[in-house]
Amino acid sequence: MLNLEFSTGDLARTRFACSPLWECVAALRALRQPAAHALHRPWLAVAAPRVAELRSSERIALLDALVPPPPRALPSFLAPTPAVPSPDLDDELAALRAVPAADVRAELDRTCGVQTAPLRELYAHPSSGLDRLAGEIRAFWEAALAEDWPRVRALLEADVLYRAREQTDGGPARLFNALDPAIRWRGDTLSIRLVHHSAAQRLDGRGVVLVPSAFAWPRVLVKTGPVWPVTVRYPPRGVGLLWTTDRPAAPDALAGVLGATRAMLLTALTSPASTTELARRLRLSPGAVSQQLTALRAAGLVTARRSGRYVLYTRTAVADAFLTAAGA
Repeated sequence: MLNLEFSTGDLARTRFACSPLWECVAALRALRQPAAHALHRPWLAVAAPRVAELRSSERIALLDALVPPPPRALPSFLAPTPAVPSPDLDDELAALRAVPAADVRAELDRTCGVQTAPLRELYAHPSSGLDRLAGEIRAFWEAALAEDWPRVRALLEADVLYRAREQTDGGPARLFNALDPAIRWRGDTLSIRLVHHSAAQRLDGRGVVLVPSAFAWPRVLVKTGPVWPVTVRYPPRGVGLLWTTDRPAAPDALAGVLGATRAMLLTALTSPASTTELARRLRLSPGAVSQQLTALRAAGLVTARRSGRYVLYTRTAVADAFLTAAGA
């Protein structure tokens, strides 16, 4: 159990962020243990042969050496804590390249040592080694994640929007207690149940960065240390639907009142979603989805809010009541 002791200042500095760089690292770990990540089986089936080609040509040798299977620890510099809520991969790779040499060596000593040639080279020449690492991460990204990133990013940003609403409605206790069963808020302490780590730590005004992570599922992962703020990575709400290709079944009674497409849209909005994501799930054109969402919004059944690059749509309490009455 990890117990993080909060002050008022820590609560004020607690924030959310998404991290494409971290998703690369977590996705590579999922590829190492596919049986433990059955939820991602559709993605694994496509990504595994592509990543195998990168490995056979030694295009990700350093990245591979730095990402051992759990429960071995990852070096903290591998995924610097995002400085902004929704960075793109280029932003995070720039932060990776800027990690001081002393921090790189200290993390290698703490985690994986320098047993292999790529790690020895990184230890001896951190600056050029980080440039190489950034290039390997880019290669992995293009092969395994770039195609699916809009879908993953929409899920992460929708989760952040939902959590912000939870915090507004119920304060920190409601926010933290709803993140994951392994996370609990008691008094001024955030307790996180971890399998291989037990400690108590004062945050000393640094706060916590909360990072929803599709590929962290089903675990909660925490990064601690003197360099970056404590980072808590947790599975986002709705991750079980990430790779689904089935249309949601709308209640006949609701379809009879609203029409089949609008009823299906409301049924699909189990969590905030963008027009693009809804179009993919419902196998409709983005234009058709946008038209129907406009009608639902005018009727007070959905709301819209911009999050990063996307406008995310959410069911209202009235829509929830309709679905409940119709037996959804």
